[in-house]
Amino acid sequence: MEQIIGLTDIVKNYYVGTVVVRALRGISLNIDRNEYVAIMGPSGSGKSTMMNILGCLDTPTSGIYLLNGNDVSKLDDDRLAEIRNREIGFVFQTFNLLPRYTALENVMLPLIYAGMSKQDRVVRATEILESVGLGDRMDHRPNELSGGQRQRVAIARAMVNKPSIILADEPTGNLDSKTSLDIMRLLDEIHKLGNTVIVVTHEETIALHAERIIRLMDGVIESDIKNETRTVVNV
Repeated sequence: MEQIIGLTDIVKNYYVGTVVVRALRGISLNIDRNEYVAIMGPSGSGKSTMMNILGCLDTPTSGIYLLNGNDVSKLDDDRLAEIRNREIGFVFQTFNLLPRYTALENVMLPLIYAGMSKQDRVVRATEILESVGLGDRMDHRPNELSGGQRQRVAIARAMVNKPSIILADEPTGNLDSKTSLDIMRLLDEIHKLGNTVIVVTHEETIALHAERIIRLMDGVIESDIKNETRTVVNV
């Protein structure tokens, strides 16, 4: 398998006054292209810090992060923003949609930063919204959509630039159990299309959808196992 992510001795320290908070304490980890991975851990385990580093939202204090063969651990904010927009699609628990924009406009946003023409943006965003079952909701604003529909818009926005990696942070945290299953089915489909999917979650039932489960505790990897009882949601 081709490696897409390689972490070597990743350390992340935060400073609160004179106190050093050691969020990650030497994480080494490889993730292959088209893997489906869940990262788990209780509050304070380091999983949010890990997600921020994997998503190029933050840089490590020390260590090496290779993303598609490129060392991104010491890049400046502008270069990190470029890589985020090109390589990583984010799905957040709180959806992070712009309330004044329609579903179509929200999904088109990453394409503006990518420099795509307006006509091509509309075509691509329409296509991806239709693929997540929202072809009839494109002109609706977030407050006119259900929680599940808002998360589908967020997933469409994450997918619109055809990124290498989908990084989902507690993607079902604000959803009921039936809608959560719908969203996990959608992530399963995205994985089958060839994307690397990384889900950060504290919920065992959500982690069981992944092929591999990594558990963090106190800033280190407590376990990293292949999931032999993977949950697959039938259509």
